Amino acid sequence: MSRNTMRAITQDALGEPDVLQEVELERPEPGVGQILVAVHAAGVNPTDWKHRRYGIFLGRPPFTLGWDVSGVVEAVGVGVSLFEPGDEVFGMLPYPYGGGSHAEYVTGPARAFAPKPAALNHIEAGALPLVALTAWQTLVDTARVQPGQRVLVHAAAGGVGHVAVQIAKARGAYVIGTASAAKHAFVRGLGADEVIDYHTADFVREARGIDVVLDPLGGNDRLRSLDTLRPGGVLVSILPRDFGEVAERAAALGVRAKAVLAEHDRAGMAAIAALVEAGQLRVHVSGTYPLAQAARAHAQGETGRVTGKLVLTVRS
Repeated sequence: MSRNTMRAITQDALGEPDVLQEVELERPEPGVGQILVAVHAAGVNPTDWKHRRYGIFLGRPPFTLGWDVSGVVEAVGVGVSLFEPGDEVFGMLPYPYGGGSHAEYVTGPARAFAPKPAALNHIEAGALPLVALTAWQTLVDTARVQPGQRVLVHAAAGGVGHVAVQIAKARGAYVIGTASAAKHAFVRGLGADEVIDYHTADFVREARGIDVVLDPLGGNDRLRSLDTLRPGGVLVSILPRDFGEVAERAAALGVRAKAVLAEHDRAGMAAIAALVEAGQLRVHVSGTYPLAQAARAHAQGETGRVTGKLVLTVRS
């Protein structure tokens, strides 16, 4: 492999994890306002396997997935003053059209990145950006969570959920999470004040007078979650499709419903890094896979039983 090429995970068809293949591609060069990052680790998220299977925003292959990235700046483009080669950075590439971190190198806007917190290694930092920005933009930018408010986080042991619990607690909220019984200790360890076993209890009965619901689930649970809200409360979903019925029912109940797609955000990344450095936020990595085993990571993620995050390791 020459210095001008790199290993990357691509696919030529939509489908099961076995469509993913390791190939050699031309190494990108940073454009105006961009940096070239030597990727050390890159998180794997549900949006990756959904795009692999259905195309969604990206359409037909070929494409390289991956929006999380932690690594070292290799080169900077014209006009970049924030970073220099050798800087350790982490960030989320512009979603949905700016992915490609499941590779040895990736380019992205300089302002999609922030300095990697010294408290995190690259694997931890590579797991954090997309889920943390999703939780931050949901709870802070959109719902504006305040001290003393009651926040219901669904799938509280999952990627977005386990970070959202911690961000809500850092904002001074009373946090209720839903999770299977086996994961209750984990969720309480994140700071949750209550945990509801969604297998054996009806969360609508158990969680009342809620100010903010974070919904990463969609479906009927999203609709039913509106019934937990106090008047004026807000449900924020990270699944914006088929949202019309939810918005209509929210209006009829006197509550609000919003849908969020995470955006790359330097200010948000800096706020997340500050929480990490203050000891108020940690990311749980339940599994790592070398880049060449991306298909295994996708297969594990699609089981729906992952606690926290899965990460592809690209450099040791």
